[in-house]
Amino acid sequence: MSDQYDVVVIGSGPGGYVCAIKAAQLGLKTAIVEKNPTLGGTCLNVGCIPSKALLHASEMFSEAEHGMEALGIKVGKPKLDLKAMMGHKDGVVKANVDGVAFLMKKNKIDVHHGTGSVVGSGKVAVTDDKGTAQEIATKNIVIATGSDVAGIPGLDVEIDEKIIVSSTGALELTKVPKKMLVVGGGVIGLELGSVWNRLGAEVTVVEYLDTILGGMDNDVSKQFQKMLAKQGMNFHLSSKVTDVAKKGKGGAVTFEPVAGGDAQTLDADIVLVATGRRPYTDGLGLEAAGVEMDRGKVKTNNQWQTNVSGIWAIGDVIDGPMLAHKAEDEGVAVAEIIAGQAGHVNYDVIPGVVYTMPEVASVGKTEEELKSAGIDYVAGKFPFSANGRARAMNQTEGFVKFLADKKTDRVLGAHIVGFGAGDMIHECAVLMEFGGSSEDLARTCHAHPTLSEVVREAAHATHGKPLHM
Repeated sequence: MSDQYDVVVIGSGPGGYVCAIKAAQLGLKTAIVEKNPTLGGTCLNVGCIPSKALLHASEMFSEAEHGMEALGIKVGKPKLDLKAMMGHKDGVVKANVDGVAFLMKKNKIDVHHGTGSVVGSGKVAVTDDKGTAQEIATKNIVIATGSDVAGIPGLDVEIDEKIIVSSTGALELTKVPKKMLVVGGGVIGLELGSVWNRLGAEVTVVEYLDTILGGMDNDVSKQFQKMLAKQGMNFHLSSKVTDVAKKGKGGAVTFEPVAGGDAQTLDADIVLVATGRRPYTDGLGLEAAGVEMDRGKVKTNNQWQTNVSGIWAIGDVIDGPMLAHKAEDEGVAVAEIIAGQAGHVNYDVIPGVVYTMPEVASVGKTEEELKSAGIDYVAGKFPFSANGRARAMNQTEGFVKFLADKKTDRVLGAHIVGFGAGDMIHECAVLMEFGGSSEDLARTCHAHPTLSEVVREAAHATHGKPLHM
């Protein structure tokens, strides 16, 4: 057994590696355990980063094909080199995972490659691919093992990553499918569906709920669906999938109305199963170690401690949104608490972004949540179509929406659908973090002409009247 560590983190995704770095910066002897050859977890290897590389590349392809001529730029019909586009994606992934490996060395964090498991109080076993295990002694264990593909509830679907694929397989296709069926109208399905739609596939989304982006503000999801439909994506909402199977050289999805009715089957070259993710806790030995679980998740208190002293958990394996930045904040907080400081995460101000074109971004409460909670509120909206910079860029679709307490004007939620939404939402997040009002933002001078003026005008609309309407 090695010398004792202060902290051993199992899992090197955004939550895990950030937790390890912060712990090391605070003077704690730290190690990280990763079962895969490269660090970075799902996010850097087969999730957030490669998908954003393909989203950007496909957006550039679409802009060259459809958007440049309106600006007086004639380039002819662009030709897709999918192999080169995938090479760009792979290069981005390598740069990021190499960067994390460098940070481990820079912060003197020991990296143990192998499958980590808890084998007792203060002990972690690391088993390599040959089955050889070594034990690591530590004062604290942080479970940061992330999540895995959830599959379709009630169905045993064989995901071969060639015809019936998860998000991982959808990032590795070697040719553009003529038809793609996406099971699930959430963030992952819409992002990857939009990539292949832009590259030439006919994309159809089948969703159980009566709206896409379940949990998002209804105004946003309805407007966003219209935008995607305009781009050529097809939708079957309120539809329950009853079968996913291979058919000939492709696949087929059978679904029926949730309210009852006749089933129908659609064929496609590729079927993308994007019905969410589940906490990855398999083989960790948590239950044998006495750690309390809750429906597959690790149960923790409000300081990310499990019921077993010295064992902590963060990220996708615990309650809350499965977002990389949420895991990162939790990782920092846990490291701080272990070091004797006061770690904190404000769960009311965690932005969420859908990286399509246009983007969708949200922070705080939706209008439906406020109504359900019986909170009196005021809503203000402003469209991108009334913004000079948006017109100049031919990016006039979408709007910004604020929700503020009716009595105090404190901002409770902000929602954006439009170009650059993922960056603009952070102005709203900072405002909310400091308990700001819509008037506070409206009275803050914004540069002209910029897209962020749409955010300011929405704030004006919330506490009074917009200046440009």
